[in-house]
Amino acid sequence: MLYPVIWLVVSSLRPTEEIFRNPGIVLDSFEVSNYSEGWNTLSEPFHVFLLNSVLIVLGCIVGNLVSCSMAAYAFARLKFSGKRWWFAAMLMTLMLPIHVIIVPQYIMFSQLGFVNTYLPLILPKILATDAFFVFLMVQFIRGIPKELDEAARIDGCGHPRIFGVIILPLMVPALATTAIFTFIWTWNDFFSQLLYLTKPEMYTVPLALRAFMDAQSSTSWGPMFAMSVVSLLPIFLVFLFGQRFLLKGIATTGGK
Repeated sequence: MLYPVIWLVVSSLRPTEEIFRNPGIVLDSFEVSNYSEGWNTLSEPFHVFLLNSVLIVLGCIVGNLVSCSMAAYAFARLKFSGKRWWFAAMLMTLMLPIHVIIVPQYIMFSQLGFVNTYLPLILPKILATDAFFVFLMVQFIRGIPKELDEAARIDGCGHPRIFGVIILPLMVPALATTAIFTFIWTWNDFFSQLLYLTKPEMYTVPLALRAFMDAQSSTSWGPMFAMSVVSLLPIFLVFLFGQRFLLKGIATTGGK
């Protein structure tokens, strides 16, 4: 499982002409110029693409945390007409592949003039379209004793205050799980970003890595592998430091 990752790191330190000659992981030569070359090979420095990805990721994380937690509280605690049917309809969206909805979404965002902006990638998150995270948070909130809500209601708290003061602080494991998964999925997303972003200065990391295969009518394998290693570091660090919250969030929601 680790061999391809190790080979990627080793290959990023080899000259391009030697990468496919030697499938091993022992370095015969040390080529650090791949990193400096890869950073400046494309039309923009690679930090521009990193910042673009960070901007989109932060918008998606904030959107999912706010909208999905509010939707989950409504499904778990509020009483309204057709609640079960709406919850079932929300779960059914999990079965829809992205290819089914991407065409009508693109037409809608194109008519709104949102193509070549980050709005088509961030706006759906603000509208709680990720049913997986809504379901995960619903399961977590259902495990919180309702006696806490009743005690707060006796003290004069309404639903906004109960949600903000009582429920939200107890949802930290579920919120952390949502944030980590949103980061990984958004950072690695290629299809949606390829569809909506066509200006090179707006490219994200996946699109920038793809652009290495078109630069100078040939593939710059060494620089591309070097920037692939750079793009893996944020995911590795997020998973490393967030693993505790990730496991706790899944453990406290998956068994109910």
